Amino acid sequence: MLMGETLSLQESQQRVERTAAWTKDLEREIGKVIVGQKYLIDRLIVGLLANGHVLLEGVPGLAKTLSVRTLANAIQASFHRIQFTPDLLPADIIGTLVYNPRSGAFTTRQGPVFANIVLADEINRAPAKVQSALLEAMQERQVTIGDASYPLPEPFLVLATENPIEQEGTYPLPEAQVDRFMLKVHVGYPTRGEERRILDAMASTQPNLHVDAIINPERILDSRRVVNEIYIDDKVKDYIVEIVFATREPEQHGLGDLRPLIQFGASPRATIALTLAARAWAFLQGRGYVTPQDVKTIGMDVLRHRVIVTYEAEAEERSSEDIIRRIFETIPVP
Repeated sequence: MLMGETLSLQESQQRVERTAAWTKDLEREIGKVIVGQKYLIDRLIVGLLANGHVLLEGVPGLAKTLSVRTLANAIQASFHRIQFTPDLLPADIIGTLVYNPRSGAFTTRQGPVFANIVLADEINRAPAKVQSALLEAMQERQVTIGDASYPLPEPFLVLATENPIEQEGTYPLPEAQVDRFMLKVHVGYPTRGEERRILDAMASTQPNLHVDAIINPERILDSRRVVNEIYIDDKVKDYIVEIVFATREPEQHGLGDLRPLIQFGASPRATIALTLAARAWAFLQGRGYVTPQDVKTIGMDVLRHRVIVTYEAEAEERSSEDIIRRIFETIPVP
């Protein structure tokens, strides 16, 4: 490593150590309400740091909504919750033009998407035209109402929850919508010990759900600038590209048997998301540089919803997670 790179790495490490302390404070504050679920909380904070939206999937009752609401309450930022239902309209999300008969003019009424943190609750219980209302907001951080476009506040983060598609009354999310989520997190059941603590904390008609707002949006934006400066070696960048290309051209990576199982591989957006998420994960660990293990740790959450499997894979009960796990096991680690 060159001397300039060494100095850059040292400076990056010092900046991370000075800046990252609030993440532990935030985890402790959320822990006042949420028992366990460290995997979930860590991924929410990664999304916050990497400026990436997060999709949470799990059966009802696993504290998905409560986790997002608690995170929002611990931040001095605006928060809106949108309950997705089959009769919801796009205007109910982004807003609409309202006609004033007295003046004969139209005025803009902004919808609940205009907030720092937007909870899209049970997003797959609304049809595709409603889900697609979020596309422009999630990608371009703006909303078009009538002839005018309105910027969304910074930071802007969509944290969505969904129930497994096998459940009644759910609609599959469009691929374009799913791809705009940086992370898709599978939320599982708590352990026996965690469930016992949940019983002690929540088995009340008035459980204590109060948390203090301990950080503000400016501090989050400052941390994002530090995340952008975290050192990532060229070999790790090449490793990320190889992983993504293996989802598109598995036969060129000694994984020819996966070819019939993959309908679509990950897009270039996945390469960018995996790099940003790995940097955010390194920041969360208090490190000023990215390791291949960071990529492997966060990689499943970045890729599981971006690899579309074929009918043949479904018939063999092979999921995108099986394919991604095999890729990570095969691609040489630098």
